[in-house]
Amino acid sequence: MEILLVASAFNSLSQRVYAELSDHGHRVDVVLASHGPAAIRAAVHATRPELIIAPMLKTALPEDVWREHTCFIVHPGPPGDRGPSSLDWAVSEEATHWGVTVLQAEAAMDAGAVWATRTFPLPLVGKSDLYRGEVSDAASAAVLLAVQRYAEGSFKPQSQSDPAIRVRWRDYFRQEQRRIDWDADDTGTVLRKLRAADSQPGVLDEVLGREVFLHGGHLEDRLRGDPGELLATRAGAVCRATVDGAVWIPELRPRKSSGDPAPFRRPAASVLASFQRPAEPRLPEIAVPLELGRDRHTWTDIRYRQHGHVGFLHFSFPGGAMSTEHCRRLHAAYRFALTRPTRVLVLGGSRDFFSNGIHLNVIEAADDRAGESWTNLNAMDDLVEAVLRTTDRLVVAAVGGNAAAGGAMLALAADLVWCRSGTVLNPHYRRMGLYGSEFWTYTLPRRVGGEIARQLMAEALPVSATRAEGIGLVDRLVSVPAQEFGAEVGHMAAALAEDPDLARRIAAKTAARQSDEARRPLAEYRRAELSRMRDIFFDLHSPYHALRSAFVRKQLRGSAHPLAMGDAR
Repeated sequence: MEILLVASAFNSLSQRVYAELSDHGHRVDVVLASHGPAAIRAAVHATRPELIIAPMLKTALPEDVWREHTCFIVHPGPPGDRGPSSLDWAVSEEATHWGVTVLQAEAAMDAGAVWATRTFPLPLVGKSDLYRGEVSDAASAAVLLAVQRYAEGSFKPQSQSDPAIRVRWRDYFRQEQRRIDWDADDTGTVLRKLRAADSQPGVLDEVLGREVFLHGGHLEDRLRGDPGELLATRAGAVCRATVDGAVWIPELRPRKSSGDPAPFRRPAASVLASFQRPAEPRLPEIAVPLELGRDRHTWTDIRYRQHGHVGFLHFSFPGGAMSTEHCRRLHAAYRFALTRPTRVLVLGGSRDFFSNGIHLNVIEAADDRAGESWTNLNAMDDLVEAVLRTTDRLVVAAVGGNAAAGGAMLALAADLVWCRSGTVLNPHYRRMGLYGSEFWTYTLPRRVGGEIARQLMAEALPVSATRAEGIGLVDRLVSVPAQEFGAEVGHMAAALAEDPDLARRIAAKTAARQSDEARRPLAEYRRAELSRMRDIFFDLHSPYHALRSAFVRKQLRGSAHPLAMGDAR
């Protein structure tokens, strides 16, 4: 069918729906609702769709559009749930089960007839993690079912006036309801409030006399202090005391009215440092060992554990973005992992993002943005090169969540890529005005061939996990819910480590690396890529700088078509 997607942003869910509908043979076009009703009407007139689907919509469709065309709205709640903050309420109230509903657009919000629905258990994770995991899985399945039912023509959607549907309207979840009372709220309450707002909109609070939004929240089991007291930093996060414990907050976002020149999310410790005078004392940096005991309940973004002949190097960075510091710490952890006597080393393995490459927010906040871009990219290249040069064991990239740009290339540096079936990959750089690095000119053609590599880079479209497996971008799909991905990877890695053929595979890998090095050294790939990237970074008129700033500051640029603007991450 001819399908038009209308979305307020070409976010992770919109990308997944786009990619999976395309996989099923549908012709899919996309228009951003944020460009206004005129852009939507123009797209409808130009594409003449048989069906319109809104996978992520913050504003109503124009009435003439939904009256003249069948329009499906993807609502992140079960049938009967209505309102603009469904997931916020679900996470805040710690619902045990939730759902996604595909309904037909009509005048009243979320009140249309139900074409499909899917339910799922609700884990104790942040809203954005949930959205990219369980919600995305349910939404994808529901959309595909609804499209199939519409195409067959015999299905009669269920009216929400049906007595079996319990209708419940819930208003927008406001900051007054999110606000933390540090003198009264226990740790569980604080974590619920933080998790219900982790990516957007954050929890408005005051830190060092400045208004900021808090993003993300994790339990701390040992540090203690007066309620609300800032206790320590770790890997860019800040620890804050509650009435009965403490929580780690990875990121802060200064309120725009605070006068901060960088009013967007970035590592909490760097935001605090920008508030302080040079002579003022800094919070202590509290490190934890890479190998953290199972009895510990604290936050860290990099962990190592070993089980038999398998090492697991877990990492999870907010938004999947990796700053210079993130890259250097992960590189150091990787070098540590190589000192351990293992046959298989697994990178990643967590739910949610694998990696999205260099940290655009940290770069945008830097005094020297070109210089920080260059430093960050070289740190990322150092990490990827270390993976490529590992020849004494098999390295597995366990991609449990979306990966883009240099983060996708980090995965491709491994010998094997195991990818959760709901993952979306963006193995390209063009939408940020970049040529790319991270040895993509070596690893991408090596996996998919030169022609497909050129196509992926030129089209710069999201790739579903299914298509990625079909073209050789990944080696194995792991068809489990997000919550089960880590355990399933553990079983698969243990079986790989006991494979009688493993020694031969490692020897073949070593020989192939030596042969490739003799044909063209890795240093030459890196030099050529970085030469192109250096020209882009240090040309302050290159599109990269405007695109990066617009992406970080959430400003629209360019065409009304999302595939012609910005970064699709």
